[in-house]
Amino acid sequence: QVQFVESGGGLVQPGGSLRLSCATSGFAFSNYDMRWVRRPPGKPLEWVADIERLGINVGYADSVKGRFTISRDNAKNTLSLQMDRLQPEDTAVYYCGFADGRDLWGQGTQVTVSS
Repeated sequence: QVQFVESGGGLVQPGGSLRLSCATSGFAFSNYDMRWVRRPPGKPLEWVADIERLGINVGYADSVKGRFTISRDNAKNTLSLQMDRLQPEDTAVYYCGFADGRDLWGQGTQVTVSS
């Protein structure tokens, strides 16, 4: 079955960086556009970034544009999110999944930005 396993979260100071990874299985990864979303404490899921199946076209939420970079490795069936210049407002549980609107995500990885 479809599986997403997010990793790479942690505690980081404001201005720091983290790189999240999402290992996928159970489907033809290279055929699908993919997405990162996040759930800040006490708030609903919010969209972070999308990447189309070939990895050429990407899109970002205004709140992360210029600081986050989404990428993918179709040979390894993995999705990544490089997060730079992190801010306390980026604190959330981050999830990866399909970009077609399906409500199907992994267990998430916690990112906490705090001094």
